[in-house]
Amino acid sequence: MKASKETMRICDSHFGKLHHRNGKENAFRHALWNLKICEKCQKTLKISQKSSKWAEKVTNLYENVTKNESLEDAMDLHNNSVGRMLFLTISGLKMAKKVDILLKMMQKAVKITKMEELQSLKDQLVYISD
Repeated sequence: MKASKETMRICDSHFGKLHHRNGKENAFRHALWNLKICEKCQKTLKISQKSSKWAEKVTNLYENVTKNESLEDAMDLHNNSVGRMLFLTISGLKMAKKVDILLKMMQKAVKITKMEELQSLKDQLVYISD
C-alpha cells in the first residue's frame, strides 16, 4: 500500500530504525500511517468520515493479526486513532505541515504502563518504552 511505503520513508528519514521499537517514534509512525491511509481513501471515498472508518477497519485488522503484547496492541490502536482524528481536523494542510504537527505531538507523547491510562489521553500520542 502506498500510504505504508510513504510512512516508512518519512519515518526512516526522521528516525532511522527507532520507529520499529515501542517509543515515541513508533507512536509518530502509527499516527502518520493512519493519517496517510485516510488521505489516500479520501481520493476515492470523497467523505472524510468514511475514509477514517475504512482506515480504522484496515489498521484494526492489521493489529489483530500481529503478535504483540496487550499493552503494545493498545498503544498501537490508540496512536492509530490519534492519526485518524488528526486527519479529520487538519486535512487541508500540506503534508510537511502535518508531519511538523505530529513531530510536536511526539515530543509531548506520554509514556504509559497500563491500558487504563489511555482513557484520559485521547488526543495524545502514547508510548511504552524509551
